[in-house]
Amino acid sequence: MPICPYFDQEKNYCDVGEDYISPYDVVAMSHHCSGGYRECERFEQLARQYPEVLEQSDRLQLSPQSDPLVSPHIHNQRTPIHIKFSNKWPLSYRLNYVKSCYQSNETRREEIQPMQQQPVKNRGLQVLLAGLGINLALGILYTWSIFKGAIADSIAGGGEGAFNWSAASVNDPYAVACLAFAAAMILAGKCQDKFGPKITCMIGGLLVGCGFVLVSQTTNYWAWVLGFGVLAGGGIGFGYSAATPPALKWFSPAKTGLIAGIVVSGFGLASVYIAPLAKYLLHEFGIQQAMMFFGVAFAVVVCSLALLITNPPEGFVADPAAQKNSAKAVANAGDLTPRQLFTNAKFYTLWLCYFIGAGAGLMVIGSAKGLAKASMGEMAFLVVVIMSVGNAAGRLVAGVVSDKIGRAATLCLMLVFQAALMFVAIPVLGSETSSPILVALLVTAMVFNYGTNLSLFPSFAKDSWGMKNFGMNYGILFSAWGVGAFVLVRVSEMLKVKTGSMDSSFIVAGVLLLVGAMMALSLRPQKAAAPATETATEPIYVEEEDLVLQQAND
Repeated sequence: MPICPYFDQEKNYCDVGEDYISPYDVVAMSHHCSGGYRECERFEQLARQYPEVLEQSDRLQLSPQSDPLVSPHIHNQRTPIHIKFSNKWPLSYRLNYVKSCYQSNETRREEIQPMQQQPVKNRGLQVLLAGLGINLALGILYTWSIFKGAIADSIAGGGEGAFNWSAASVNDPYAVACLAFAAAMILAGKCQDKFGPKITCMIGGLLVGCGFVLVSQTTNYWAWVLGFGVLAGGGIGFGYSAATPPALKWFSPAKTGLIAGIVVSGFGLASVYIAPLAKYLLHEFGIQQAMMFFGVAFAVVVCSLALLITNPPEGFVADPAAQKNSAKAVANAGDLTPRQLFTNAKFYTLWLCYFIGAGAGLMVIGSAKGLAKASMGEMAFLVVVIMSVGNAAGRLVAGVVSDKIGRAATLCLMLVFQAALMFVAIPVLGSETSSPILVALLVTAMVFNYGTNLSLFPSFAKDSWGMKNFGMNYGILFSAWGVGAFVLVRVSEMLKVKTGSMDSSFIVAGVLLLVGAMMALSLRPQKAAAPATETATEPIYVEEEDLVLQQAND
């Protein structure tokens, strides 16, 4: 198609030949285009539709051979065109604009075509391992109990350079860190969606490093709240939020749960090596020097691994064949913005389930962990290792299972299992004659179930609201973890002070988990009737995702 003011290159649609275009306009076009109308695919159609536009002349004749695009019938009966201008014809600047746009588009097509033919190197494994490594460093948050013990010993010992805190405030930096962690996930999600995971992760590494270096220089209570609580907690949130989304983008949707589970398992597994390392550094150098070593090391490690974190190019598809043929492929529900999230009923259900699943687990795990350590005696250090492995295993197993049977079914099973463990814990942990091995296994199972939350809910967010705004959307959903930890742990402490035992906390946690399981049932995919066939006599019901996939294939 030649250049024409009536042809929109972007829409790939030609107005010439339509009823609302005057044939006189096309004649005028031929004048301005120096006879280019002869190359127009639609001109012959106009010539046949409006023969009165062409006027006969006795002086000049046009042979068929000189203009092969025009039919012989027209050539034999018509002579060259007398131009008749119409006020519909665009001004000359409009014609120049159309020509320049066309030439610009052609140039861009020539430049883009070679780029599109270049194969994209799949960096999925690289990004996956880098995210796992980042979480292995940031998981130092779970080893706070070791630092807490050193601070408590310093308070009890007293003397020059000792921590001069009240015994009741020893856990405050950790509590503030949990809140900062949850709040930073929202800011980090926005940062990631705008600037990418690499910059977001580097910010997290630098914040953690600065926070640890700050607390290494002082024993002041407020400095520790700021350094460990605000800076380190916020940095952990930035790093944690930047590790999972890019890894998910590099792999097939059929592996969403598995990939999320692998990445976040590093956070739970970190205590396996950080706990003995922290004990060694505390024994050899003291708490402040140990914090300095950790701060510098983790800043370097996180920022270095951040260089390996990257998003795939736009339009990248990890496994087109699996995406097309998988019967469990997730239908694209659209990319929701954070603002739209608050008008989505599913968001509130997921938020409450996350609040219950994470909060109910944390409200009893801390005390149960202490009981397990006490029952193990000299082998208490094994409890930390076993629980760390259980935490990581829960994240990984839940991801794999949810890929097979669905997110909602997995969540419901885990919440019911966790509720059963809470009721079993009342006689087991409340008895002085319980086997230490049974106590350790029970607490490990609790931690296993708690870990499943950290794998399932990122997958829920990705499946339900898309990947475009995943960072901030999951950050908002993750606020349930912070609020649940703060509120329900506080409730547990109040019940323990009032009743003198953990039985009330276990009962409350068990009931909440059962409520959460019932809410999780509403998250199951809705069913839709499949299109009826000629041989079908009754409606056939299939999963909604399968129906959408079937329609897309058709």
